[in-house]
Order: sequence, then C-alpha cells, then structure tokens
Amino acid sequence: MNIKKKRDLEQKRRWRIRKKVAGTAERPRLSVHFSNKHIYAQAINDDEGKTLVFVSTNGKDLRAKSLKANVEGASALGKTFGEQAKKSGISKVVFDRNGRRYHGCVKTFAEAAREAGLDF
Repeated sequence: MNIKKKRDLEQKRRWRIRKKVAGTAERPRLSVHFSNKHIYAQAINDDEGKTLVFVSTNGKDLRAKSLKANVEGASALGKTFGEQAKKSGISKVVFDRNGRRYHGCVKTFAEAAREAGLDF
C-alpha cells in the first residue's frame, strides 16, 4: 500500500474521531500519540485551545527510565499521566486514541491512567 494513502486514511480516522470527541475545562480531551520511539500524552481544553497537562517518555523525569513506545512504556506513562492530572485537579477526561485501535499499547495506557484515578 502506498505510504501517502496510508497517511491519508489515518488522517481521515483522526478527523472522524475528533468530530465526536471534544475537551472542555471540566472534562479535557486526553490525547495520546505513539511515535516509533516515544509516547506523548496531553490533556487539552479545546474551548480555549490550551494544553493543561503534558507528559512524554522524552520528558526530564522519565528520560532516566529509558521508556520505549511499547506496552511497558505505555503502562508507566499512563500511571504518571494519571498522577500529574490528579495534581492539576483533573479527574474526568475524554479519551482521544488519535486514530489508533483501542488495543495493545493504547489499551494499556488507558487502563494505567484509569488505575491512577482518571475517569473516562
């Protein structure tokens, strides 16, 4: 399959999900992105266009653990994100899987964030 066509289909999935998922101040959008090396997660207030909490495997506090974009890294980052969100006063979020299937790393991240106290 052509790489450009794959990217276009992935972008269409993102747009389709984003039509239904929007974050507010009371219930921000938890967007998770997996690259080949790192995982990025952020809580976004779409009404104001502001990021409330941001955590990545490339951040200062998690760089020492040398986490990768796999199931173990997703579990550790989900737990860390849940703790950071609770410190910021966020308890409820809307989950944005960013065009990926709710399976494997995405599912592990979501379950770890739930265990840390987030409700979605």
